[in-house]
Amino acid sequence: MAFEIKDRTVDGVLIVEFHGRLVAGGAVEAFRAKMDDLLAAGVRYAVLDLRETDYIDSSALGCLVMTHTRFQKAGGKVTLYGLGSRQLELLIITKLTTVFQLFEDEIDAVNACIPGRETRKFDLLEFIQRTRREEGGR
Repeated sequence: MAFEIKDRTVDGVLIVEFHGRLVAGGAVEAFRAKMDDLLAAGVRYAVLDLRETDYIDSSALGCLVMTHTRFQKAGGKVTLYGLGSRQLELLIITKLTTVFQLFEDEIDAVNACIPGRETRKFDLLEFIQRTRREEGGR
């Protein structure tokens, strides 16, 4: 499957969907270009939907961190949701769970971008335990 980026808006917040492997080369270049375009267009809040992203490499992690930093410097925010257990474990190992706001579902990720809205806290341990049970106890 070729890497694709799609976007849509929910409650005035841009949702950027990634489909395929987010890896060095064309995928990371497309991701970087998309984020550049969004910032240039004045977008300050974005939710990155990673439900259809089955693999993230170190180049993509670097790009995610750069995106987070650039949006933050512009006075905005980037939130992530839909991470699979492998991607989440990668963020835990690299300690990037302390950098990103992670959410299990779209509405909480969107609400985190809108001042005054409440969100449910993402319980990392509970999510990993549940996912492992669903995957057969790995």
